[in-house]
Amino acid sequence: MDKNQVAAKLSAQGIIAVVRGRTCEDGIKIADACIKGGVKAIELAFTTPQGDVAIKTLAEKYRDDEDVIIGAGTVLDAASCRIAILNGAKFIVSPCFSEEVVRMCNLYRVVSCPGVMTPTEAVAALSAGADIIKVFPGDIVGTKMIKDLHGPLPQAALMPSGGVSVENTADWLHAGAVAVSAGGSLTGAAKTGDYDGVTAKAREFVQAVAAARA
Repeated sequence: MDKNQVAAKLSAQGIIAVVRGRTCEDGIKIADACIKGGVKAIELAFTTPQGDVAIKTLAEKYRDDEDVIIGAGTVLDAASCRIAILNGAKFIVSPCFSEEVVRMCNLYRVVSCPGVMTPTEAVAALSAGADIIKVFPGDIVGTKMIKDLHGPLPQAALMPSGGVSVENTADWLHAGAVAVSAGGSLTGAAKTGDYDGVTAKAREFVQAVAAARA
């Protein structure tokens, strides 16, 4: 699957799971639970212990399922970015804009999703060649930020992260987001080992995206 296909699938699926495992095994279990519930775009945060191992394990496990897309999150530098890519990450997400990370993604033809909070950062990210702009933190800037950014930057593919819930997913998508990124609101049940609860919540998110786009 090439870079353009990955970007198209992320937009088509509309929901990305932010997975922060307490351990490598926990991260894998959370990802499995999300995928079982229909959320098949997984952003495995590099704050997860042995996150690179988790990414490689998931990439190999789901390599025959073209709907499953394994990516890496909380990628802060080019070295971490390259490690993630070599272990199978198909997209890279950062909480901020790092030109070296975007350049590394472009070198390997991998989708880059840098985080921005201002129009200046958004323009810098686009100019560097970013594919999807992560609007972060979403709960601080709100859905209006999507519309405001699309005024001068209608070409930008925007994805909120932070504060996204089942209840407000439609608001973000109707505002013009190509997809939403959900963390604790999706995976919170895993804190008590309730992976079935994660699967159930994943189904709710999938339904919310479908309803918003109906």
